[in-house]
Amino acid sequence: MAASRAPALGTLASGPSLVGVTTTAERLQAARAKIETARQAVERDSGASPVLVAVVNEFAKKADKAAVSDDERVAVIELEQAGDSAKVAAEADSALSPEAREAVLEAHLAICIAKGKLDRLSS
Repeated sequence: MAASRAPALGTLASGPSLVGVTTTAERLQAARAKIETARQAVERDSGASPVLVAVVNEFAKKADKAAVSDDERVAVIELEQAGDSAKVAAEADSALSPEAREAVLEAHLAICIAKGKLDRLSS
């Protein structure tokens, strides 16, 4: 089984770009849009397992919570953990369509970028 990789930054196919996004709140909103796209893709995919659907729905709930959180750092960390779970679940779901898998991987990458920028700001 070949390892799946996250898409390169220049290959993100849809949704808002994280290029030029400067604040954590803006990065979270951009990530939230990618997560919603992933949620919709997984829910539409007849090959998606119930476990994957639940994990991605939880990722979306964490994104909604992060968008209104007073503590952006904690929100980003919780969202990253949910994103890691969604990524693993999508990679493990052999019946998932390539489009839905890519949407989940893009959403995961978006929150990783947001966390990376938050980490640099905290340093």
